[in-house]
Amino acid sequence: MRQKIDEALKVALKAQDKRRVSTLRLISAAIKDRDIAVRGSGKDRVTDDEVLQILAKMIKQRDESARLYEEGGRLDLAEQEREEAEIIREFLPKQLSEDEVKSACREVVSETGAQGLRDVGRCMNALKERYPGQMDFSKASGMVKGILTEG
Repeated sequence: MRQKIDEALKVALKAQDKRRVSTLRLISAAIKDRDIAVRGSGKDRVTDDEVLQILAKMIKQRDESARLYEEGGRLDLAEQEREEAEIIREFLPKQLSEDEVKSACREVVSETGAQGLRDVGRCMNALKERYPGQMDFSKASGMVKGILTEG
């Protein structure tokens, strides 16, 4: 994952793509910050799964900022945030469709033997293990809750 980001940064530098270079540098900085933070717990560096979580968080931040900029009438800044989010998305695995997410939620509920809302956490942990970076887990949580209250 890190290699992929470093390679993309080299290509962007050669192409003199300023937006891409700055976004890729932000990604690298976020990963290095997390590396430093985990050193205290005895780990050398974050795993690829943790890198996916960092990237997902960065996208969520950009989407929220874009929405706020739009509400404030700053369409130029909103567009900039969206461009950054798209660059970051390139490094995430393919996102599951809504139907695929529903299917995965039903499967996990069935496999874990979840009975009620108290089992949502167990289901969500299973989803996060199986599909890191492939779905919006807050939406998936809502689907799991819906499935558990239906049945």
